[in-house]
Amino acid sequence: MATIFSKIVEGEIPSYKIAEDDHFFAFLDINPLHEGHTLVIPKQETDYIFDLEDNLLKGLTVFAKKVALAIDKAIPSQRVGMVVLGLEVPHAHIHLIPLQSEGTVNFSNPKLKFSPEEFEATANKIKEQL
Repeated sequence: MATIFSKIVEGEIPSYKIAEDDHFFAFLDINPLHEGHTLVIPKQETDYIFDLEDNLLKGLTVFAKKVALAIDKAIPSQRVGMVVLGLEVPHAHIHLIPLQSEGTVNFSNPKLKFSPEEFEATANKIKEQL
């Protein structure tokens, strides 16, 4: 059975896409901790990030770096943090989160709510920096 992230990649579930290539996909988290909170995934379904083959893991990290640099230019923050938890969806993924402080990355914090128009505007700001 395909994960929710695979369904997003296939276009079966809509997303606010930031970037895509043959192997990786980046899109806004719909339950963000901060404006610009982005998820970066390999298109290959793998539950645990450290089960990825070395070249795929390297590629994921380099792809995430490009996206993080674009987020950093588009969204005011101290820097962009990278978090790997991997418990909520059985598909390897990286969270890229614009940080105001270390407390920004507390996943117990209430999630922010944005309108579809606000999500689209944020996605466009980030894409313009790629």
